[in-house]
Amino acid sequence: MSATPETKSERALRLLLRGMGTVSMLALVAVFMPRSWMDATHRWLELGPLPSGPIVGYLARSLSLFYALMGGLMWVVSMDPRRHRAVLIYLGVSNILFGAIMVGVDIVEGLPAHWSCTEGPIVIGFGAVILWLIRRLDRSD
Repeated sequence: MSATPETKSERALRLLLRGMGTVSMLALVAVFMPRSWMDATHRWLELGPLPSGPIVGYLARSLSLFYALMGGLMWVVSMDPRRHRAVLIYLGVSNILFGAIMVGVDIVEGLPAHWSCTEGPIVIGFGAVILWLIRRLDRSD
């Protein structure tokens, strides 16, 4: 019995997940980053000096680890998108909701416009493209 040939939609979905997964896994660097580098990055992002206090480092490192773990999950589901359809639908919907909420959080917290206009919309777009590609994949079955 031969395997189902890979469609353009499946290939695109794999590439999208692996690309976003790889970018997300780069956050692992921040888990081990010296605090001085975090401060320099914070300033470079036009967010001013990095606030002091243990909760700041904890949140920055734990969120970075979470992003890296999500990147690994994207790689895992990219191996067999048809099999992991339910997980991909969850990732698509949750990214759209997460991105929309983050736009609000960014605005309420006073993040710079360049941040508010990129973070949430990119995540929303990522989730929407996942759902669109899954729908195309379903049609090819």
